[in-house]
This record gives sequence, structure tokens and C-alpha cells, in this order.
Amino acid sequence: MAQRQIAGLTGLYCAGKNYVASLLEKRGVPVLDVDKLGHEALRAERESIARRFGADLLNGAGEIDRRALGERVFGKPGELAALEALVHPAANALTEAWLDTQEGLCVINAALLHRSTVFPRLKAVILVRAPFPVRFFRALRRDKIPPPSLLKRFLSQRSFGPQYFSGKTDIYTVCNSGLPLSGRALESRLDLILKGL
Repeated sequence: MAQRQIAGLTGLYCAGKNYVASLLEKRGVPVLDVDKLGHEALRAERESIARRFGADLLNGAGEIDRRALGERVFGKPGELAALEALVHPAANALTEAWLDTQEGLCVINAALLHRSTVFPRLKAVILVRAPFPVRFFRALRRDKIPPPSLLKRFLSQRSFGPQYFSGKTDIYTVCNSGLPLSGRALESRLDLILKGL
């Protein structure tokens, strides 16, 4: 049995980390999408969330309206912390359960990777970057959020990065600008990173 090694994958909003995750999976590396686990955790904690943030967040099927919940907590550190206190323990437990099934190299794909219980055990972090205009137009296309709200979301991530560079974990930065030539460079860069892990 190969010894398990855990790498992290993260990046700024709409930098394209899920695309990088798909490239890793094509290379045979198992990747756990913690954002999807977050959806499972929201589902598991929906009653607690409805009690804390309002029953009107539940839609007709009894599921949490994630967009409405996001609007309720965005820009409010106390409200966000209350939500994270409900959701993060469940997401961390699901992450640990997945890790127990892995051997060899595996990757945790998470927007808030530094808040995961796995963070201190990472062998490396792959940090995905993309130019601001690319990220902005990706976000407009994908999330259909009005530009002023998008700018607030981008500004909320101004301090992103120091928590990763301050530790002892190896950091590998990759650029995902979405251009054809840069796509080939990105794939070559990932191949080099995987050889080093």
C-alpha cells in the first residue's frame, strides 16, 4: 500500500481551481471538492441553519437557498463565523472520512483550505492564480451577480495568500488565464509539480 500524501488546491474567487482539479483527475490523482462537501454539510445542518438565520432560507423542497444565505452572511464577520461554526465541523468530518479511503497522492480542493483540519498535514499547496479581468468576467458569466456585488466579493479576498506562504508547506503557484498557450503551460507546470510530489 502506497503511503498517503495530501496536497491542497486553492485559489482566489474564479481563478479556475476546479479546472485545475479536473486536470489533476485526468492524471489519475483523486481530488476531493470540499465546496461540494459544504453543500452536503449545509443539507445536514439545514435545521440548525434555519433556526439561526431564518426559516425563510428553506425553499419549497426544504433545502437551504445558498444564494440567499450567502447574501445574509456576506460582509458580516459575526454572521459568517456563526455559519462556519455550524458547517465546518460537518465538512471536516466528511473530509477525514474520504481521506481514510485514500492511499498515495490525493488532493483536497477547497476555497478555505487554511481553515480545514487537514491543512497542517499538507505536503504541498497548489495555489491557482488568474488575472483580475479574467476572474471578473468568469464570475459575471458563471454566477450572474451584479458587478458592484462582484467587486465587493473580490475586495473581501484582499488578504488571501499570507496564511499559505507563512507556513512550512511547499507552495506551487499555477496560472490559469484560460488562453490556449497558457493552457499548455499550465499542463506542463502541473506535470512538473506532480513529479516533485
